[in-house]
Amino acid sequence: MRGAPPFFWVETHRHMEGATYLSPDGACGNFAASDEKPFFPSLRMKLLFVHERFGAHGGAEANIAVTAAEFKRRGHAVALLHGEGTGKQEQEWREIFPVRRKLPEGSEAETSARAAELVHDIDPDAIYVHRLNGLETTAALVASGRPVVRMVHDHDLYCMRSYRYNVFSRRICDRALSPYCIFPCGASVARNRDGGFPLKFVSYEAKRRELDLHRRFARLIVATRYMREQLALNGLAPERIDIHAPVPANPASPLRSTFDDRNRLVFAGQIIRGKGVDVLLEALALVEEPFECEILGDGSQREACESLSRQLGLADRVRFHGFVPQAAIVEFYAHCSVAVMSSVWPEPFGATGLEAMHHGLPVVAFDAGGIREWLMDGWNGFLVPWMDRRRFAARIDELLRDKSLARKLGERGRYWVRVHYGFSEYIDGLERLFARVVADSASCLASA
Repeated sequence: MRGAPPFFWVETHRHMEGATYLSPDGACGNFAASDEKPFFPSLRMKLLFVHERFGAHGGAEANIAVTAAEFKRRGHAVALLHGEGTGKQEQEWREIFPVRRKLPEGSEAETSARAAELVHDIDPDAIYVHRLNGLETTAALVASGRPVVRMVHDHDLYCMRSYRYNVFSRRICDRALSPYCIFPCGASVARNRDGGFPLKFVSYEAKRRELDLHRRFARLIVATRYMREQLALNGLAPERIDIHAPVPANPASPLRSTFDDRNRLVFAGQIIRGKGVDVLLEALALVEEPFECEILGDGSQREACESLSRQLGLADRVRFHGFVPQAAIVEFYAHCSVAVMSSVWPEPFGATGLEAMHHGLPVVAFDAGGIREWLMDGWNGFLVPWMDRRRFAARIDELLRDKSLARKLGERGRYWVRVHYGFSEYIDGLERLFARVVADSASCLASA
């Protein structure tokens, strides 16, 4: 679809001001803040999702699956350029994405040419990038003539380490990308998770070029004000950054927790260093009330955390379940009393906390990154000073001793996500955003 689209009325959105539009007779103009009911394209769009993985893995993959499935349900077409498979729920992804192609590999020239060819063959109205390693492919997407939008899930766009904290102290970094990242931070040497030699070189200049390419994207999407500030700190235009929190799909009929006497806690997420499961275990060793803790997830730190759990004398109270499909996590929420989030890296959002609140659970989390934008200390859970294990344990004890307080905070959280983080409203916002960028692209072609 490369011509001017048909139109319909929509509500004014606060990010529309200044956007270009085409009226039904082909006239070109810009939305003003006073425009109450501007026209917007009522089109069945074809969106090309781009991601480095294929299948379930973490929060980004969960968001891609539910977003693409809902876009399909609403009549849009979706396609996928993807990397290696994860071995988890890949059949579900095949059903969501009937049109899918592997991301190109090879020399720089081959990768660039093949990426351009794939975009031409799929012929999308817009390209929706999630995570993508490869400057040549990114450059080919930008040069394709299609509007490119990216959901910035984490810090890898502007942090050479990608997790935005010091490798030794885990202290959170608040600097923009600069030569400081080379020295004294030492981020040009990183762990190689692809096998072979344990370390790899990370190019500062390549990261600068990646940022420059993103300045040519039509829009960048983030989950929180914190993430918008991080992008702006690194020189990306705030007016091109939209906040659309990647909320989980609302359960059809979410089960409220029973808050039973087993005092169960639940952690759902990857067991990697930034998620702080080791810090969680050290905090749990300080909890005075009887409890059981369910660890739902897998990752590179699982073996070390299982060993630490035994060393701390927690083996009979902490269970590691490995990867648990999203649908099965609901059963754990239904019988727990507290959801715990021990992230020590600056969380861009922390969607698992919202999932727990859907089921009326209070959340205890460290104050890291964007978590404070949905977790209000003492209102829908407890926001604990970063890495304060003793305070974390005390807050867990407080909720386990006072189930009426736990229920009250949990019900407030349930109300909060229902009002502020509805899945349907999230998809509505994305539809409006993509409608705008497709209309902008069509108007530019029409006026060229």
